[in-house]
Amino acid sequence: MKQTGAFLLFMMLAGVARLEAHAFLQEAEPGVGSTVQASPNEVKIRFTERIEPALSKIQVFAATGDEVDKRDAHLDRSDPAILIVSLPKLGIGTYKVVWRVVSSDTHVAEGNFTFHIRSAKNVRKS
Repeated sequence: MKQTGAFLLFMMLAGVARLEAHAFLQEAEPGVGSTVQASPNEVKIRFTERIEPALSKIQVFAATGDEVDKRDAHLDRSDPAILIVSLPKLGIGTYKVVWRVVSSDTHVAEGNFTFHIRSAKNVRKS
């Protein structure tokens, strides 16, 4: 009887955890807190679940507070859990990425991180 009660309690708690799920930042390019050798062409963030593009945003700011991204935030065509924004050539310095997403289950998550550029050369994609 105790085992059955413990099992039911576990299942209830597991169900509550699933109901409270949010899209969390899983991975970023450039990486969170990273130093890159050259200006990236874009910032790409992967979340733990699919996000709603019309209700989600990503912005990149210079140390001056000016927004420096191309204001073209969009989902990756092959993965609706990846949000991307394009960048112009950026100079040496520290940049802050600010994001706010709404997951497919309508939960809101937001956060920010920085990355540093060591050289002003652009990264070329092959």
